[in-house]
Amino acid sequence: MAASLRLGRQGVLFGFKLSKFNKCLWSTYPWKEQARFLFQSPWSLGVAPVKIQMPALSPTMEEGNIVKWLKKEGEAVAAGDALCEIETDKAVVTMESNDDGVMAKILMEEGSRSVRLGTLIALMVEEGQDWKQVEIPPPEVVAPPPEAVAPPPAPAAPAPVTPPAAAPPPRPATSGPLRLSPAARHILETHGLDPKLATPTGPRGLITKEDALNLLKTSPVPKTTPAPPPPSPLQPKAAAPPAPGSRPNIPPLSTPGKPGAPGTFTEIPASNVRRVIAQRLTQSKTTIPHAYASVDCDMAAVMSLRKTLAKEEIKVSVNDFIIKAAAVTLKEMPEVNVTWSDNGPRPLDSIHIAIAVATDKGLITPIIKDAANKGVQEISANAKALAQKARDGKLLPEEYQGGSFSISNLGMFGISGFSAVINPPQSCILAVGTSRSELRLHEDDQTLRTSS
Repeated sequence: MAASLRLGRQGVLFGFKLSKFNKCLWSTYPWKEQARFLFQSPWSLGVAPVKIQMPALSPTMEEGNIVKWLKKEGEAVAAGDALCEIETDKAVVTMESNDDGVMAKILMEEGSRSVRLGTLIALMVEEGQDWKQVEIPPPEVVAPPPEAVAPPPAPAAPAPVTPPAAAPPPRPATSGPLRLSPAARHILETHGLDPKLATPTGPRGLITKEDALNLLKTSPVPKTTPAPPPPSPLQPKAAAPPAPGSRPNIPPLSTPGKPGAPGTFTEIPASNVRRVIAQRLTQSKTTIPHAYASVDCDMAAVMSLRKTLAKEEIKVSVNDFIIKAAAVTLKEMPEVNVTWSDNGPRPLDSIHIAIAVATDKGLITPIIKDAANKGVQEISANAKALAQKARDGKLLPEEYQGGSFSISNLGMFGISGFSAVINPPQSCILAVGTSRSELRLHEDDQTLRTSS
């Protein structure tokens, strides 16, 4: 009993002395407090980013191209500010910010092509945070599918010894959109190597010139067999030139700056707009039964009215009158103003006329909304504004989506008539050719008149 009390008393005194020693030790080394604050501070762990991903800017968009960044790293961003210009399958659309903050890191540079939806393209931080300390998430790596476990092979006879085979080519090491430097692209295309086999070492997965040279060194060289000796010492005769109009079996390569030889060509990559046009027109012609009908219209009254309006400095085109006439006709025949779905036709309450406009990137159909309730002069002003925005690539999604009827006019090119392709999910399209003057007999007064 006395021994245990004495031991407890000595233990308490020892604890007090040890606590005083620790206080003196920490006061002697004040840097430890700073170290504790450093490792407990969120600054040492980086700033959590606000992710900016490739959005879906049109219903049929699957990938896009980064045309131009409108904000730089370190620049303040407010909600609604334009971040970048993205080329979709329809037009070049401006992407706006949904949050306030600071642009911290641009992950997809200008000119990046075929960026899939949901791909991380930039990072932002909140206001007041250090954008230079933003955490850059690691690139997403798609896990390979699990391989089926094969049963153990049955014992077989020992195979004969064979010489070692050539090393197989390296497996693809890249995922996502490829980014190549100009020098690397030239080396890979010259030697016919797949860029997916290269291991990128540049910033953000860029394949550099050194990566292309390393791939060239490790690629197996095709074995060449020596040519058999000629049967006679006579000099071989020069090959006769191909006959005029014939196509050579192996087209020679063209040299830059010199006229190309017969059979050579220049490959131009298709834009997203032209790719989608090809897919949608193929789908339309193969899944929609097209029935065509043609009729001649007397445009003499329209031509006369145009001249009268021109004297009053009101300039309208023949196509503006056609848009107005088509809209009024759809109002009188609502069974034609429909779109088609898997369940059948869907009657529309509004009449929106889509007009085909040719641009450098492809064909696009901006929409004149409520055309039946507008005058010809207002339709003309809307058509001119939309056509200019289409050529500049500045159309908004709501300006080319939701049409109920399309009009394609090739009369300005002297085309007398053509067969247009329906733009799904619409049910009709009107193809307009050029006007011409004809001499006709009018039954009213039995006189010959010139009509257009």
